[in-house]
Amino acid sequence: MADTKTKAKTPAKTSAKTGTTSRASGSGSKSGGDEKIVQPVVKSDGRVESFRDLATRIANGEQIVPPNLLTGIDRRHHVRSTLREDHQNRIEAQSHGARTKFEKLAKSRFSFFRGTQLLFYRDMVGADAHMPTVLALGDVHPENFGVMPNRDGVPIFSVNDFDEAIYAPFTWDMKRAAVGFWVAAQEEGDLSRKQRRKIVRAFVHGYLEAMEQYAAKETEKADAFRMDNSPKVIQRLFKEAWEERKDWLWDDYLKPSGKGFRADDELQPISSEIDTFQKAVNDLAKANKLDVPDRSPELKVKDVCVRHGQGTSSLGLPRYYVLLEGPSKNATDDIIVEFKKARRSALAGLTPPSDFDAGEKGERIAHGQQVQLAHGDVFFGAVKIGGESFMSRERAPFRDDIDLDELSKSTWRDYAHVCGQALAQAHALSDDLGQVDYDVEPSILAACKPRELFVEDLLHFTVETADRLKADHEAFIEDFERGAFDSIDMVYR
Repeated sequence: MADTKTKAKTPAKTSAKTGTTSRASGSGSKSGGDEKIVQPVVKSDGRVESFRDLATRIANGEQIVPPNLLTGIDRRHHVRSTLREDHQNRIEAQSHGARTKFEKLAKSRFSFFRGTQLLFYRDMVGADAHMPTVLALGDVHPENFGVMPNRDGVPIFSVNDFDEAIYAPFTWDMKRAAVGFWVAAQEEGDLSRKQRRKIVRAFVHGYLEAMEQYAAKETEKADAFRMDNSPKVIQRLFKEAWEERKDWLWDDYLKPSGKGFRADDELQPISSEIDTFQKAVNDLAKANKLDVPDRSPELKVKDVCVRHGQGTSSLGLPRYYVLLEGPSKNATDDIIVEFKKARRSALAGLTPPSDFDAGEKGERIAHGQQVQLAHGDVFFGAVKIGGESFMSRERAPFRDDIDLDELSKSTWRDYAHVCGQALAQAHALSDDLGQVDYDVEPSILAACKPRELFVEDLLHFTVETADRLKADHEAFIEDFERGAFDSIDMVYR
């Protein structure tokens, strides 16, 4: 038997910059039957330069490892620096709202989830690039669905928060929603993991069933959940949300004379700014071609106030209520329009590259509402006030979201199912009223096959993310108690 010779393997060389390995290719020649192996030369200078480059990149703040893979003290520092960055202006201004928000985040894991979108989405950086793109809401969770007025002032149920809207893979909204339902069902409903799995499945099935309907019948522009056609769990919300405008105005907002906002711990009248906000209302009317003679014929601003303590993510950002005179001029049918300072979407720069652009700040938020809520609130828009971008919307007597702690085990599933349907309608409108230039519905349905695998993958993501959220929240509480958010990150030389 002839002798066999085994070719020696060249050692692997590791790149300090990329973490990849490669092997030198043997370029030896055969002489006298012997194979000569050319061994690679290890250059220490090359590794020194690689590590010098790595040190520079880390020192400059580059994220070398995806944040969701960080553990221990590195993860704690990431959470801390992300929250400092996200609230930099509020911390620097020593805003009372910033302290209030951090206190709120510390008390509840669901509030922490709601108020830390940037942290959530940095863990998803660049993910799901192969999935169909939609105009995503960016912050889907059980309390961002609700009852609100449509363009005719009629109450409808749908998605109701467009502050983070941006073009992104549809799965980004699905994942955010699934984790939101999981965390809320545990904290607000005290439900078991088995029950929470059923709730997440109900949400996904509601979404896919509605998407199948829109793919077949193309009714997404006409459909709406109203008092007459909603499931029982939503009909109850309509009934609980309903209130006569006169009672709502006088009980919650107006001073005894009815001529302006009252002063309390939530409302701070600033009547001296009426002219500033009259201009903002006029700009909104021009941009939206607003003409509502039966609701506010002159669009006359009667009073303005600062609204304190509202929201979770936006807590501490400037928010104003503007009182518009109604047709009767007796303070029984006045309108309140909210102006809230707009920010960059938490998803900006994190989503896979896309040719679709929703715009910036207030214009982006208005674009989200105009696409995702067909026939929605006519006062929804974007204006500049003092050179800053603000979004606007109407406050209404029946604008309300569900009380999660009142849901039973079965109604949690019912509610998740109808929320999935509402989100599907918002996504389906991306190619009708938005910029997406291909048929969204069949693309999403194809991307979700095999369906059971898609659902189980989403559940695995949900559980893994919720477990990481728990650890992040515990670390945040400790850091907050030690004063970690009294100042921003500084670079010392």
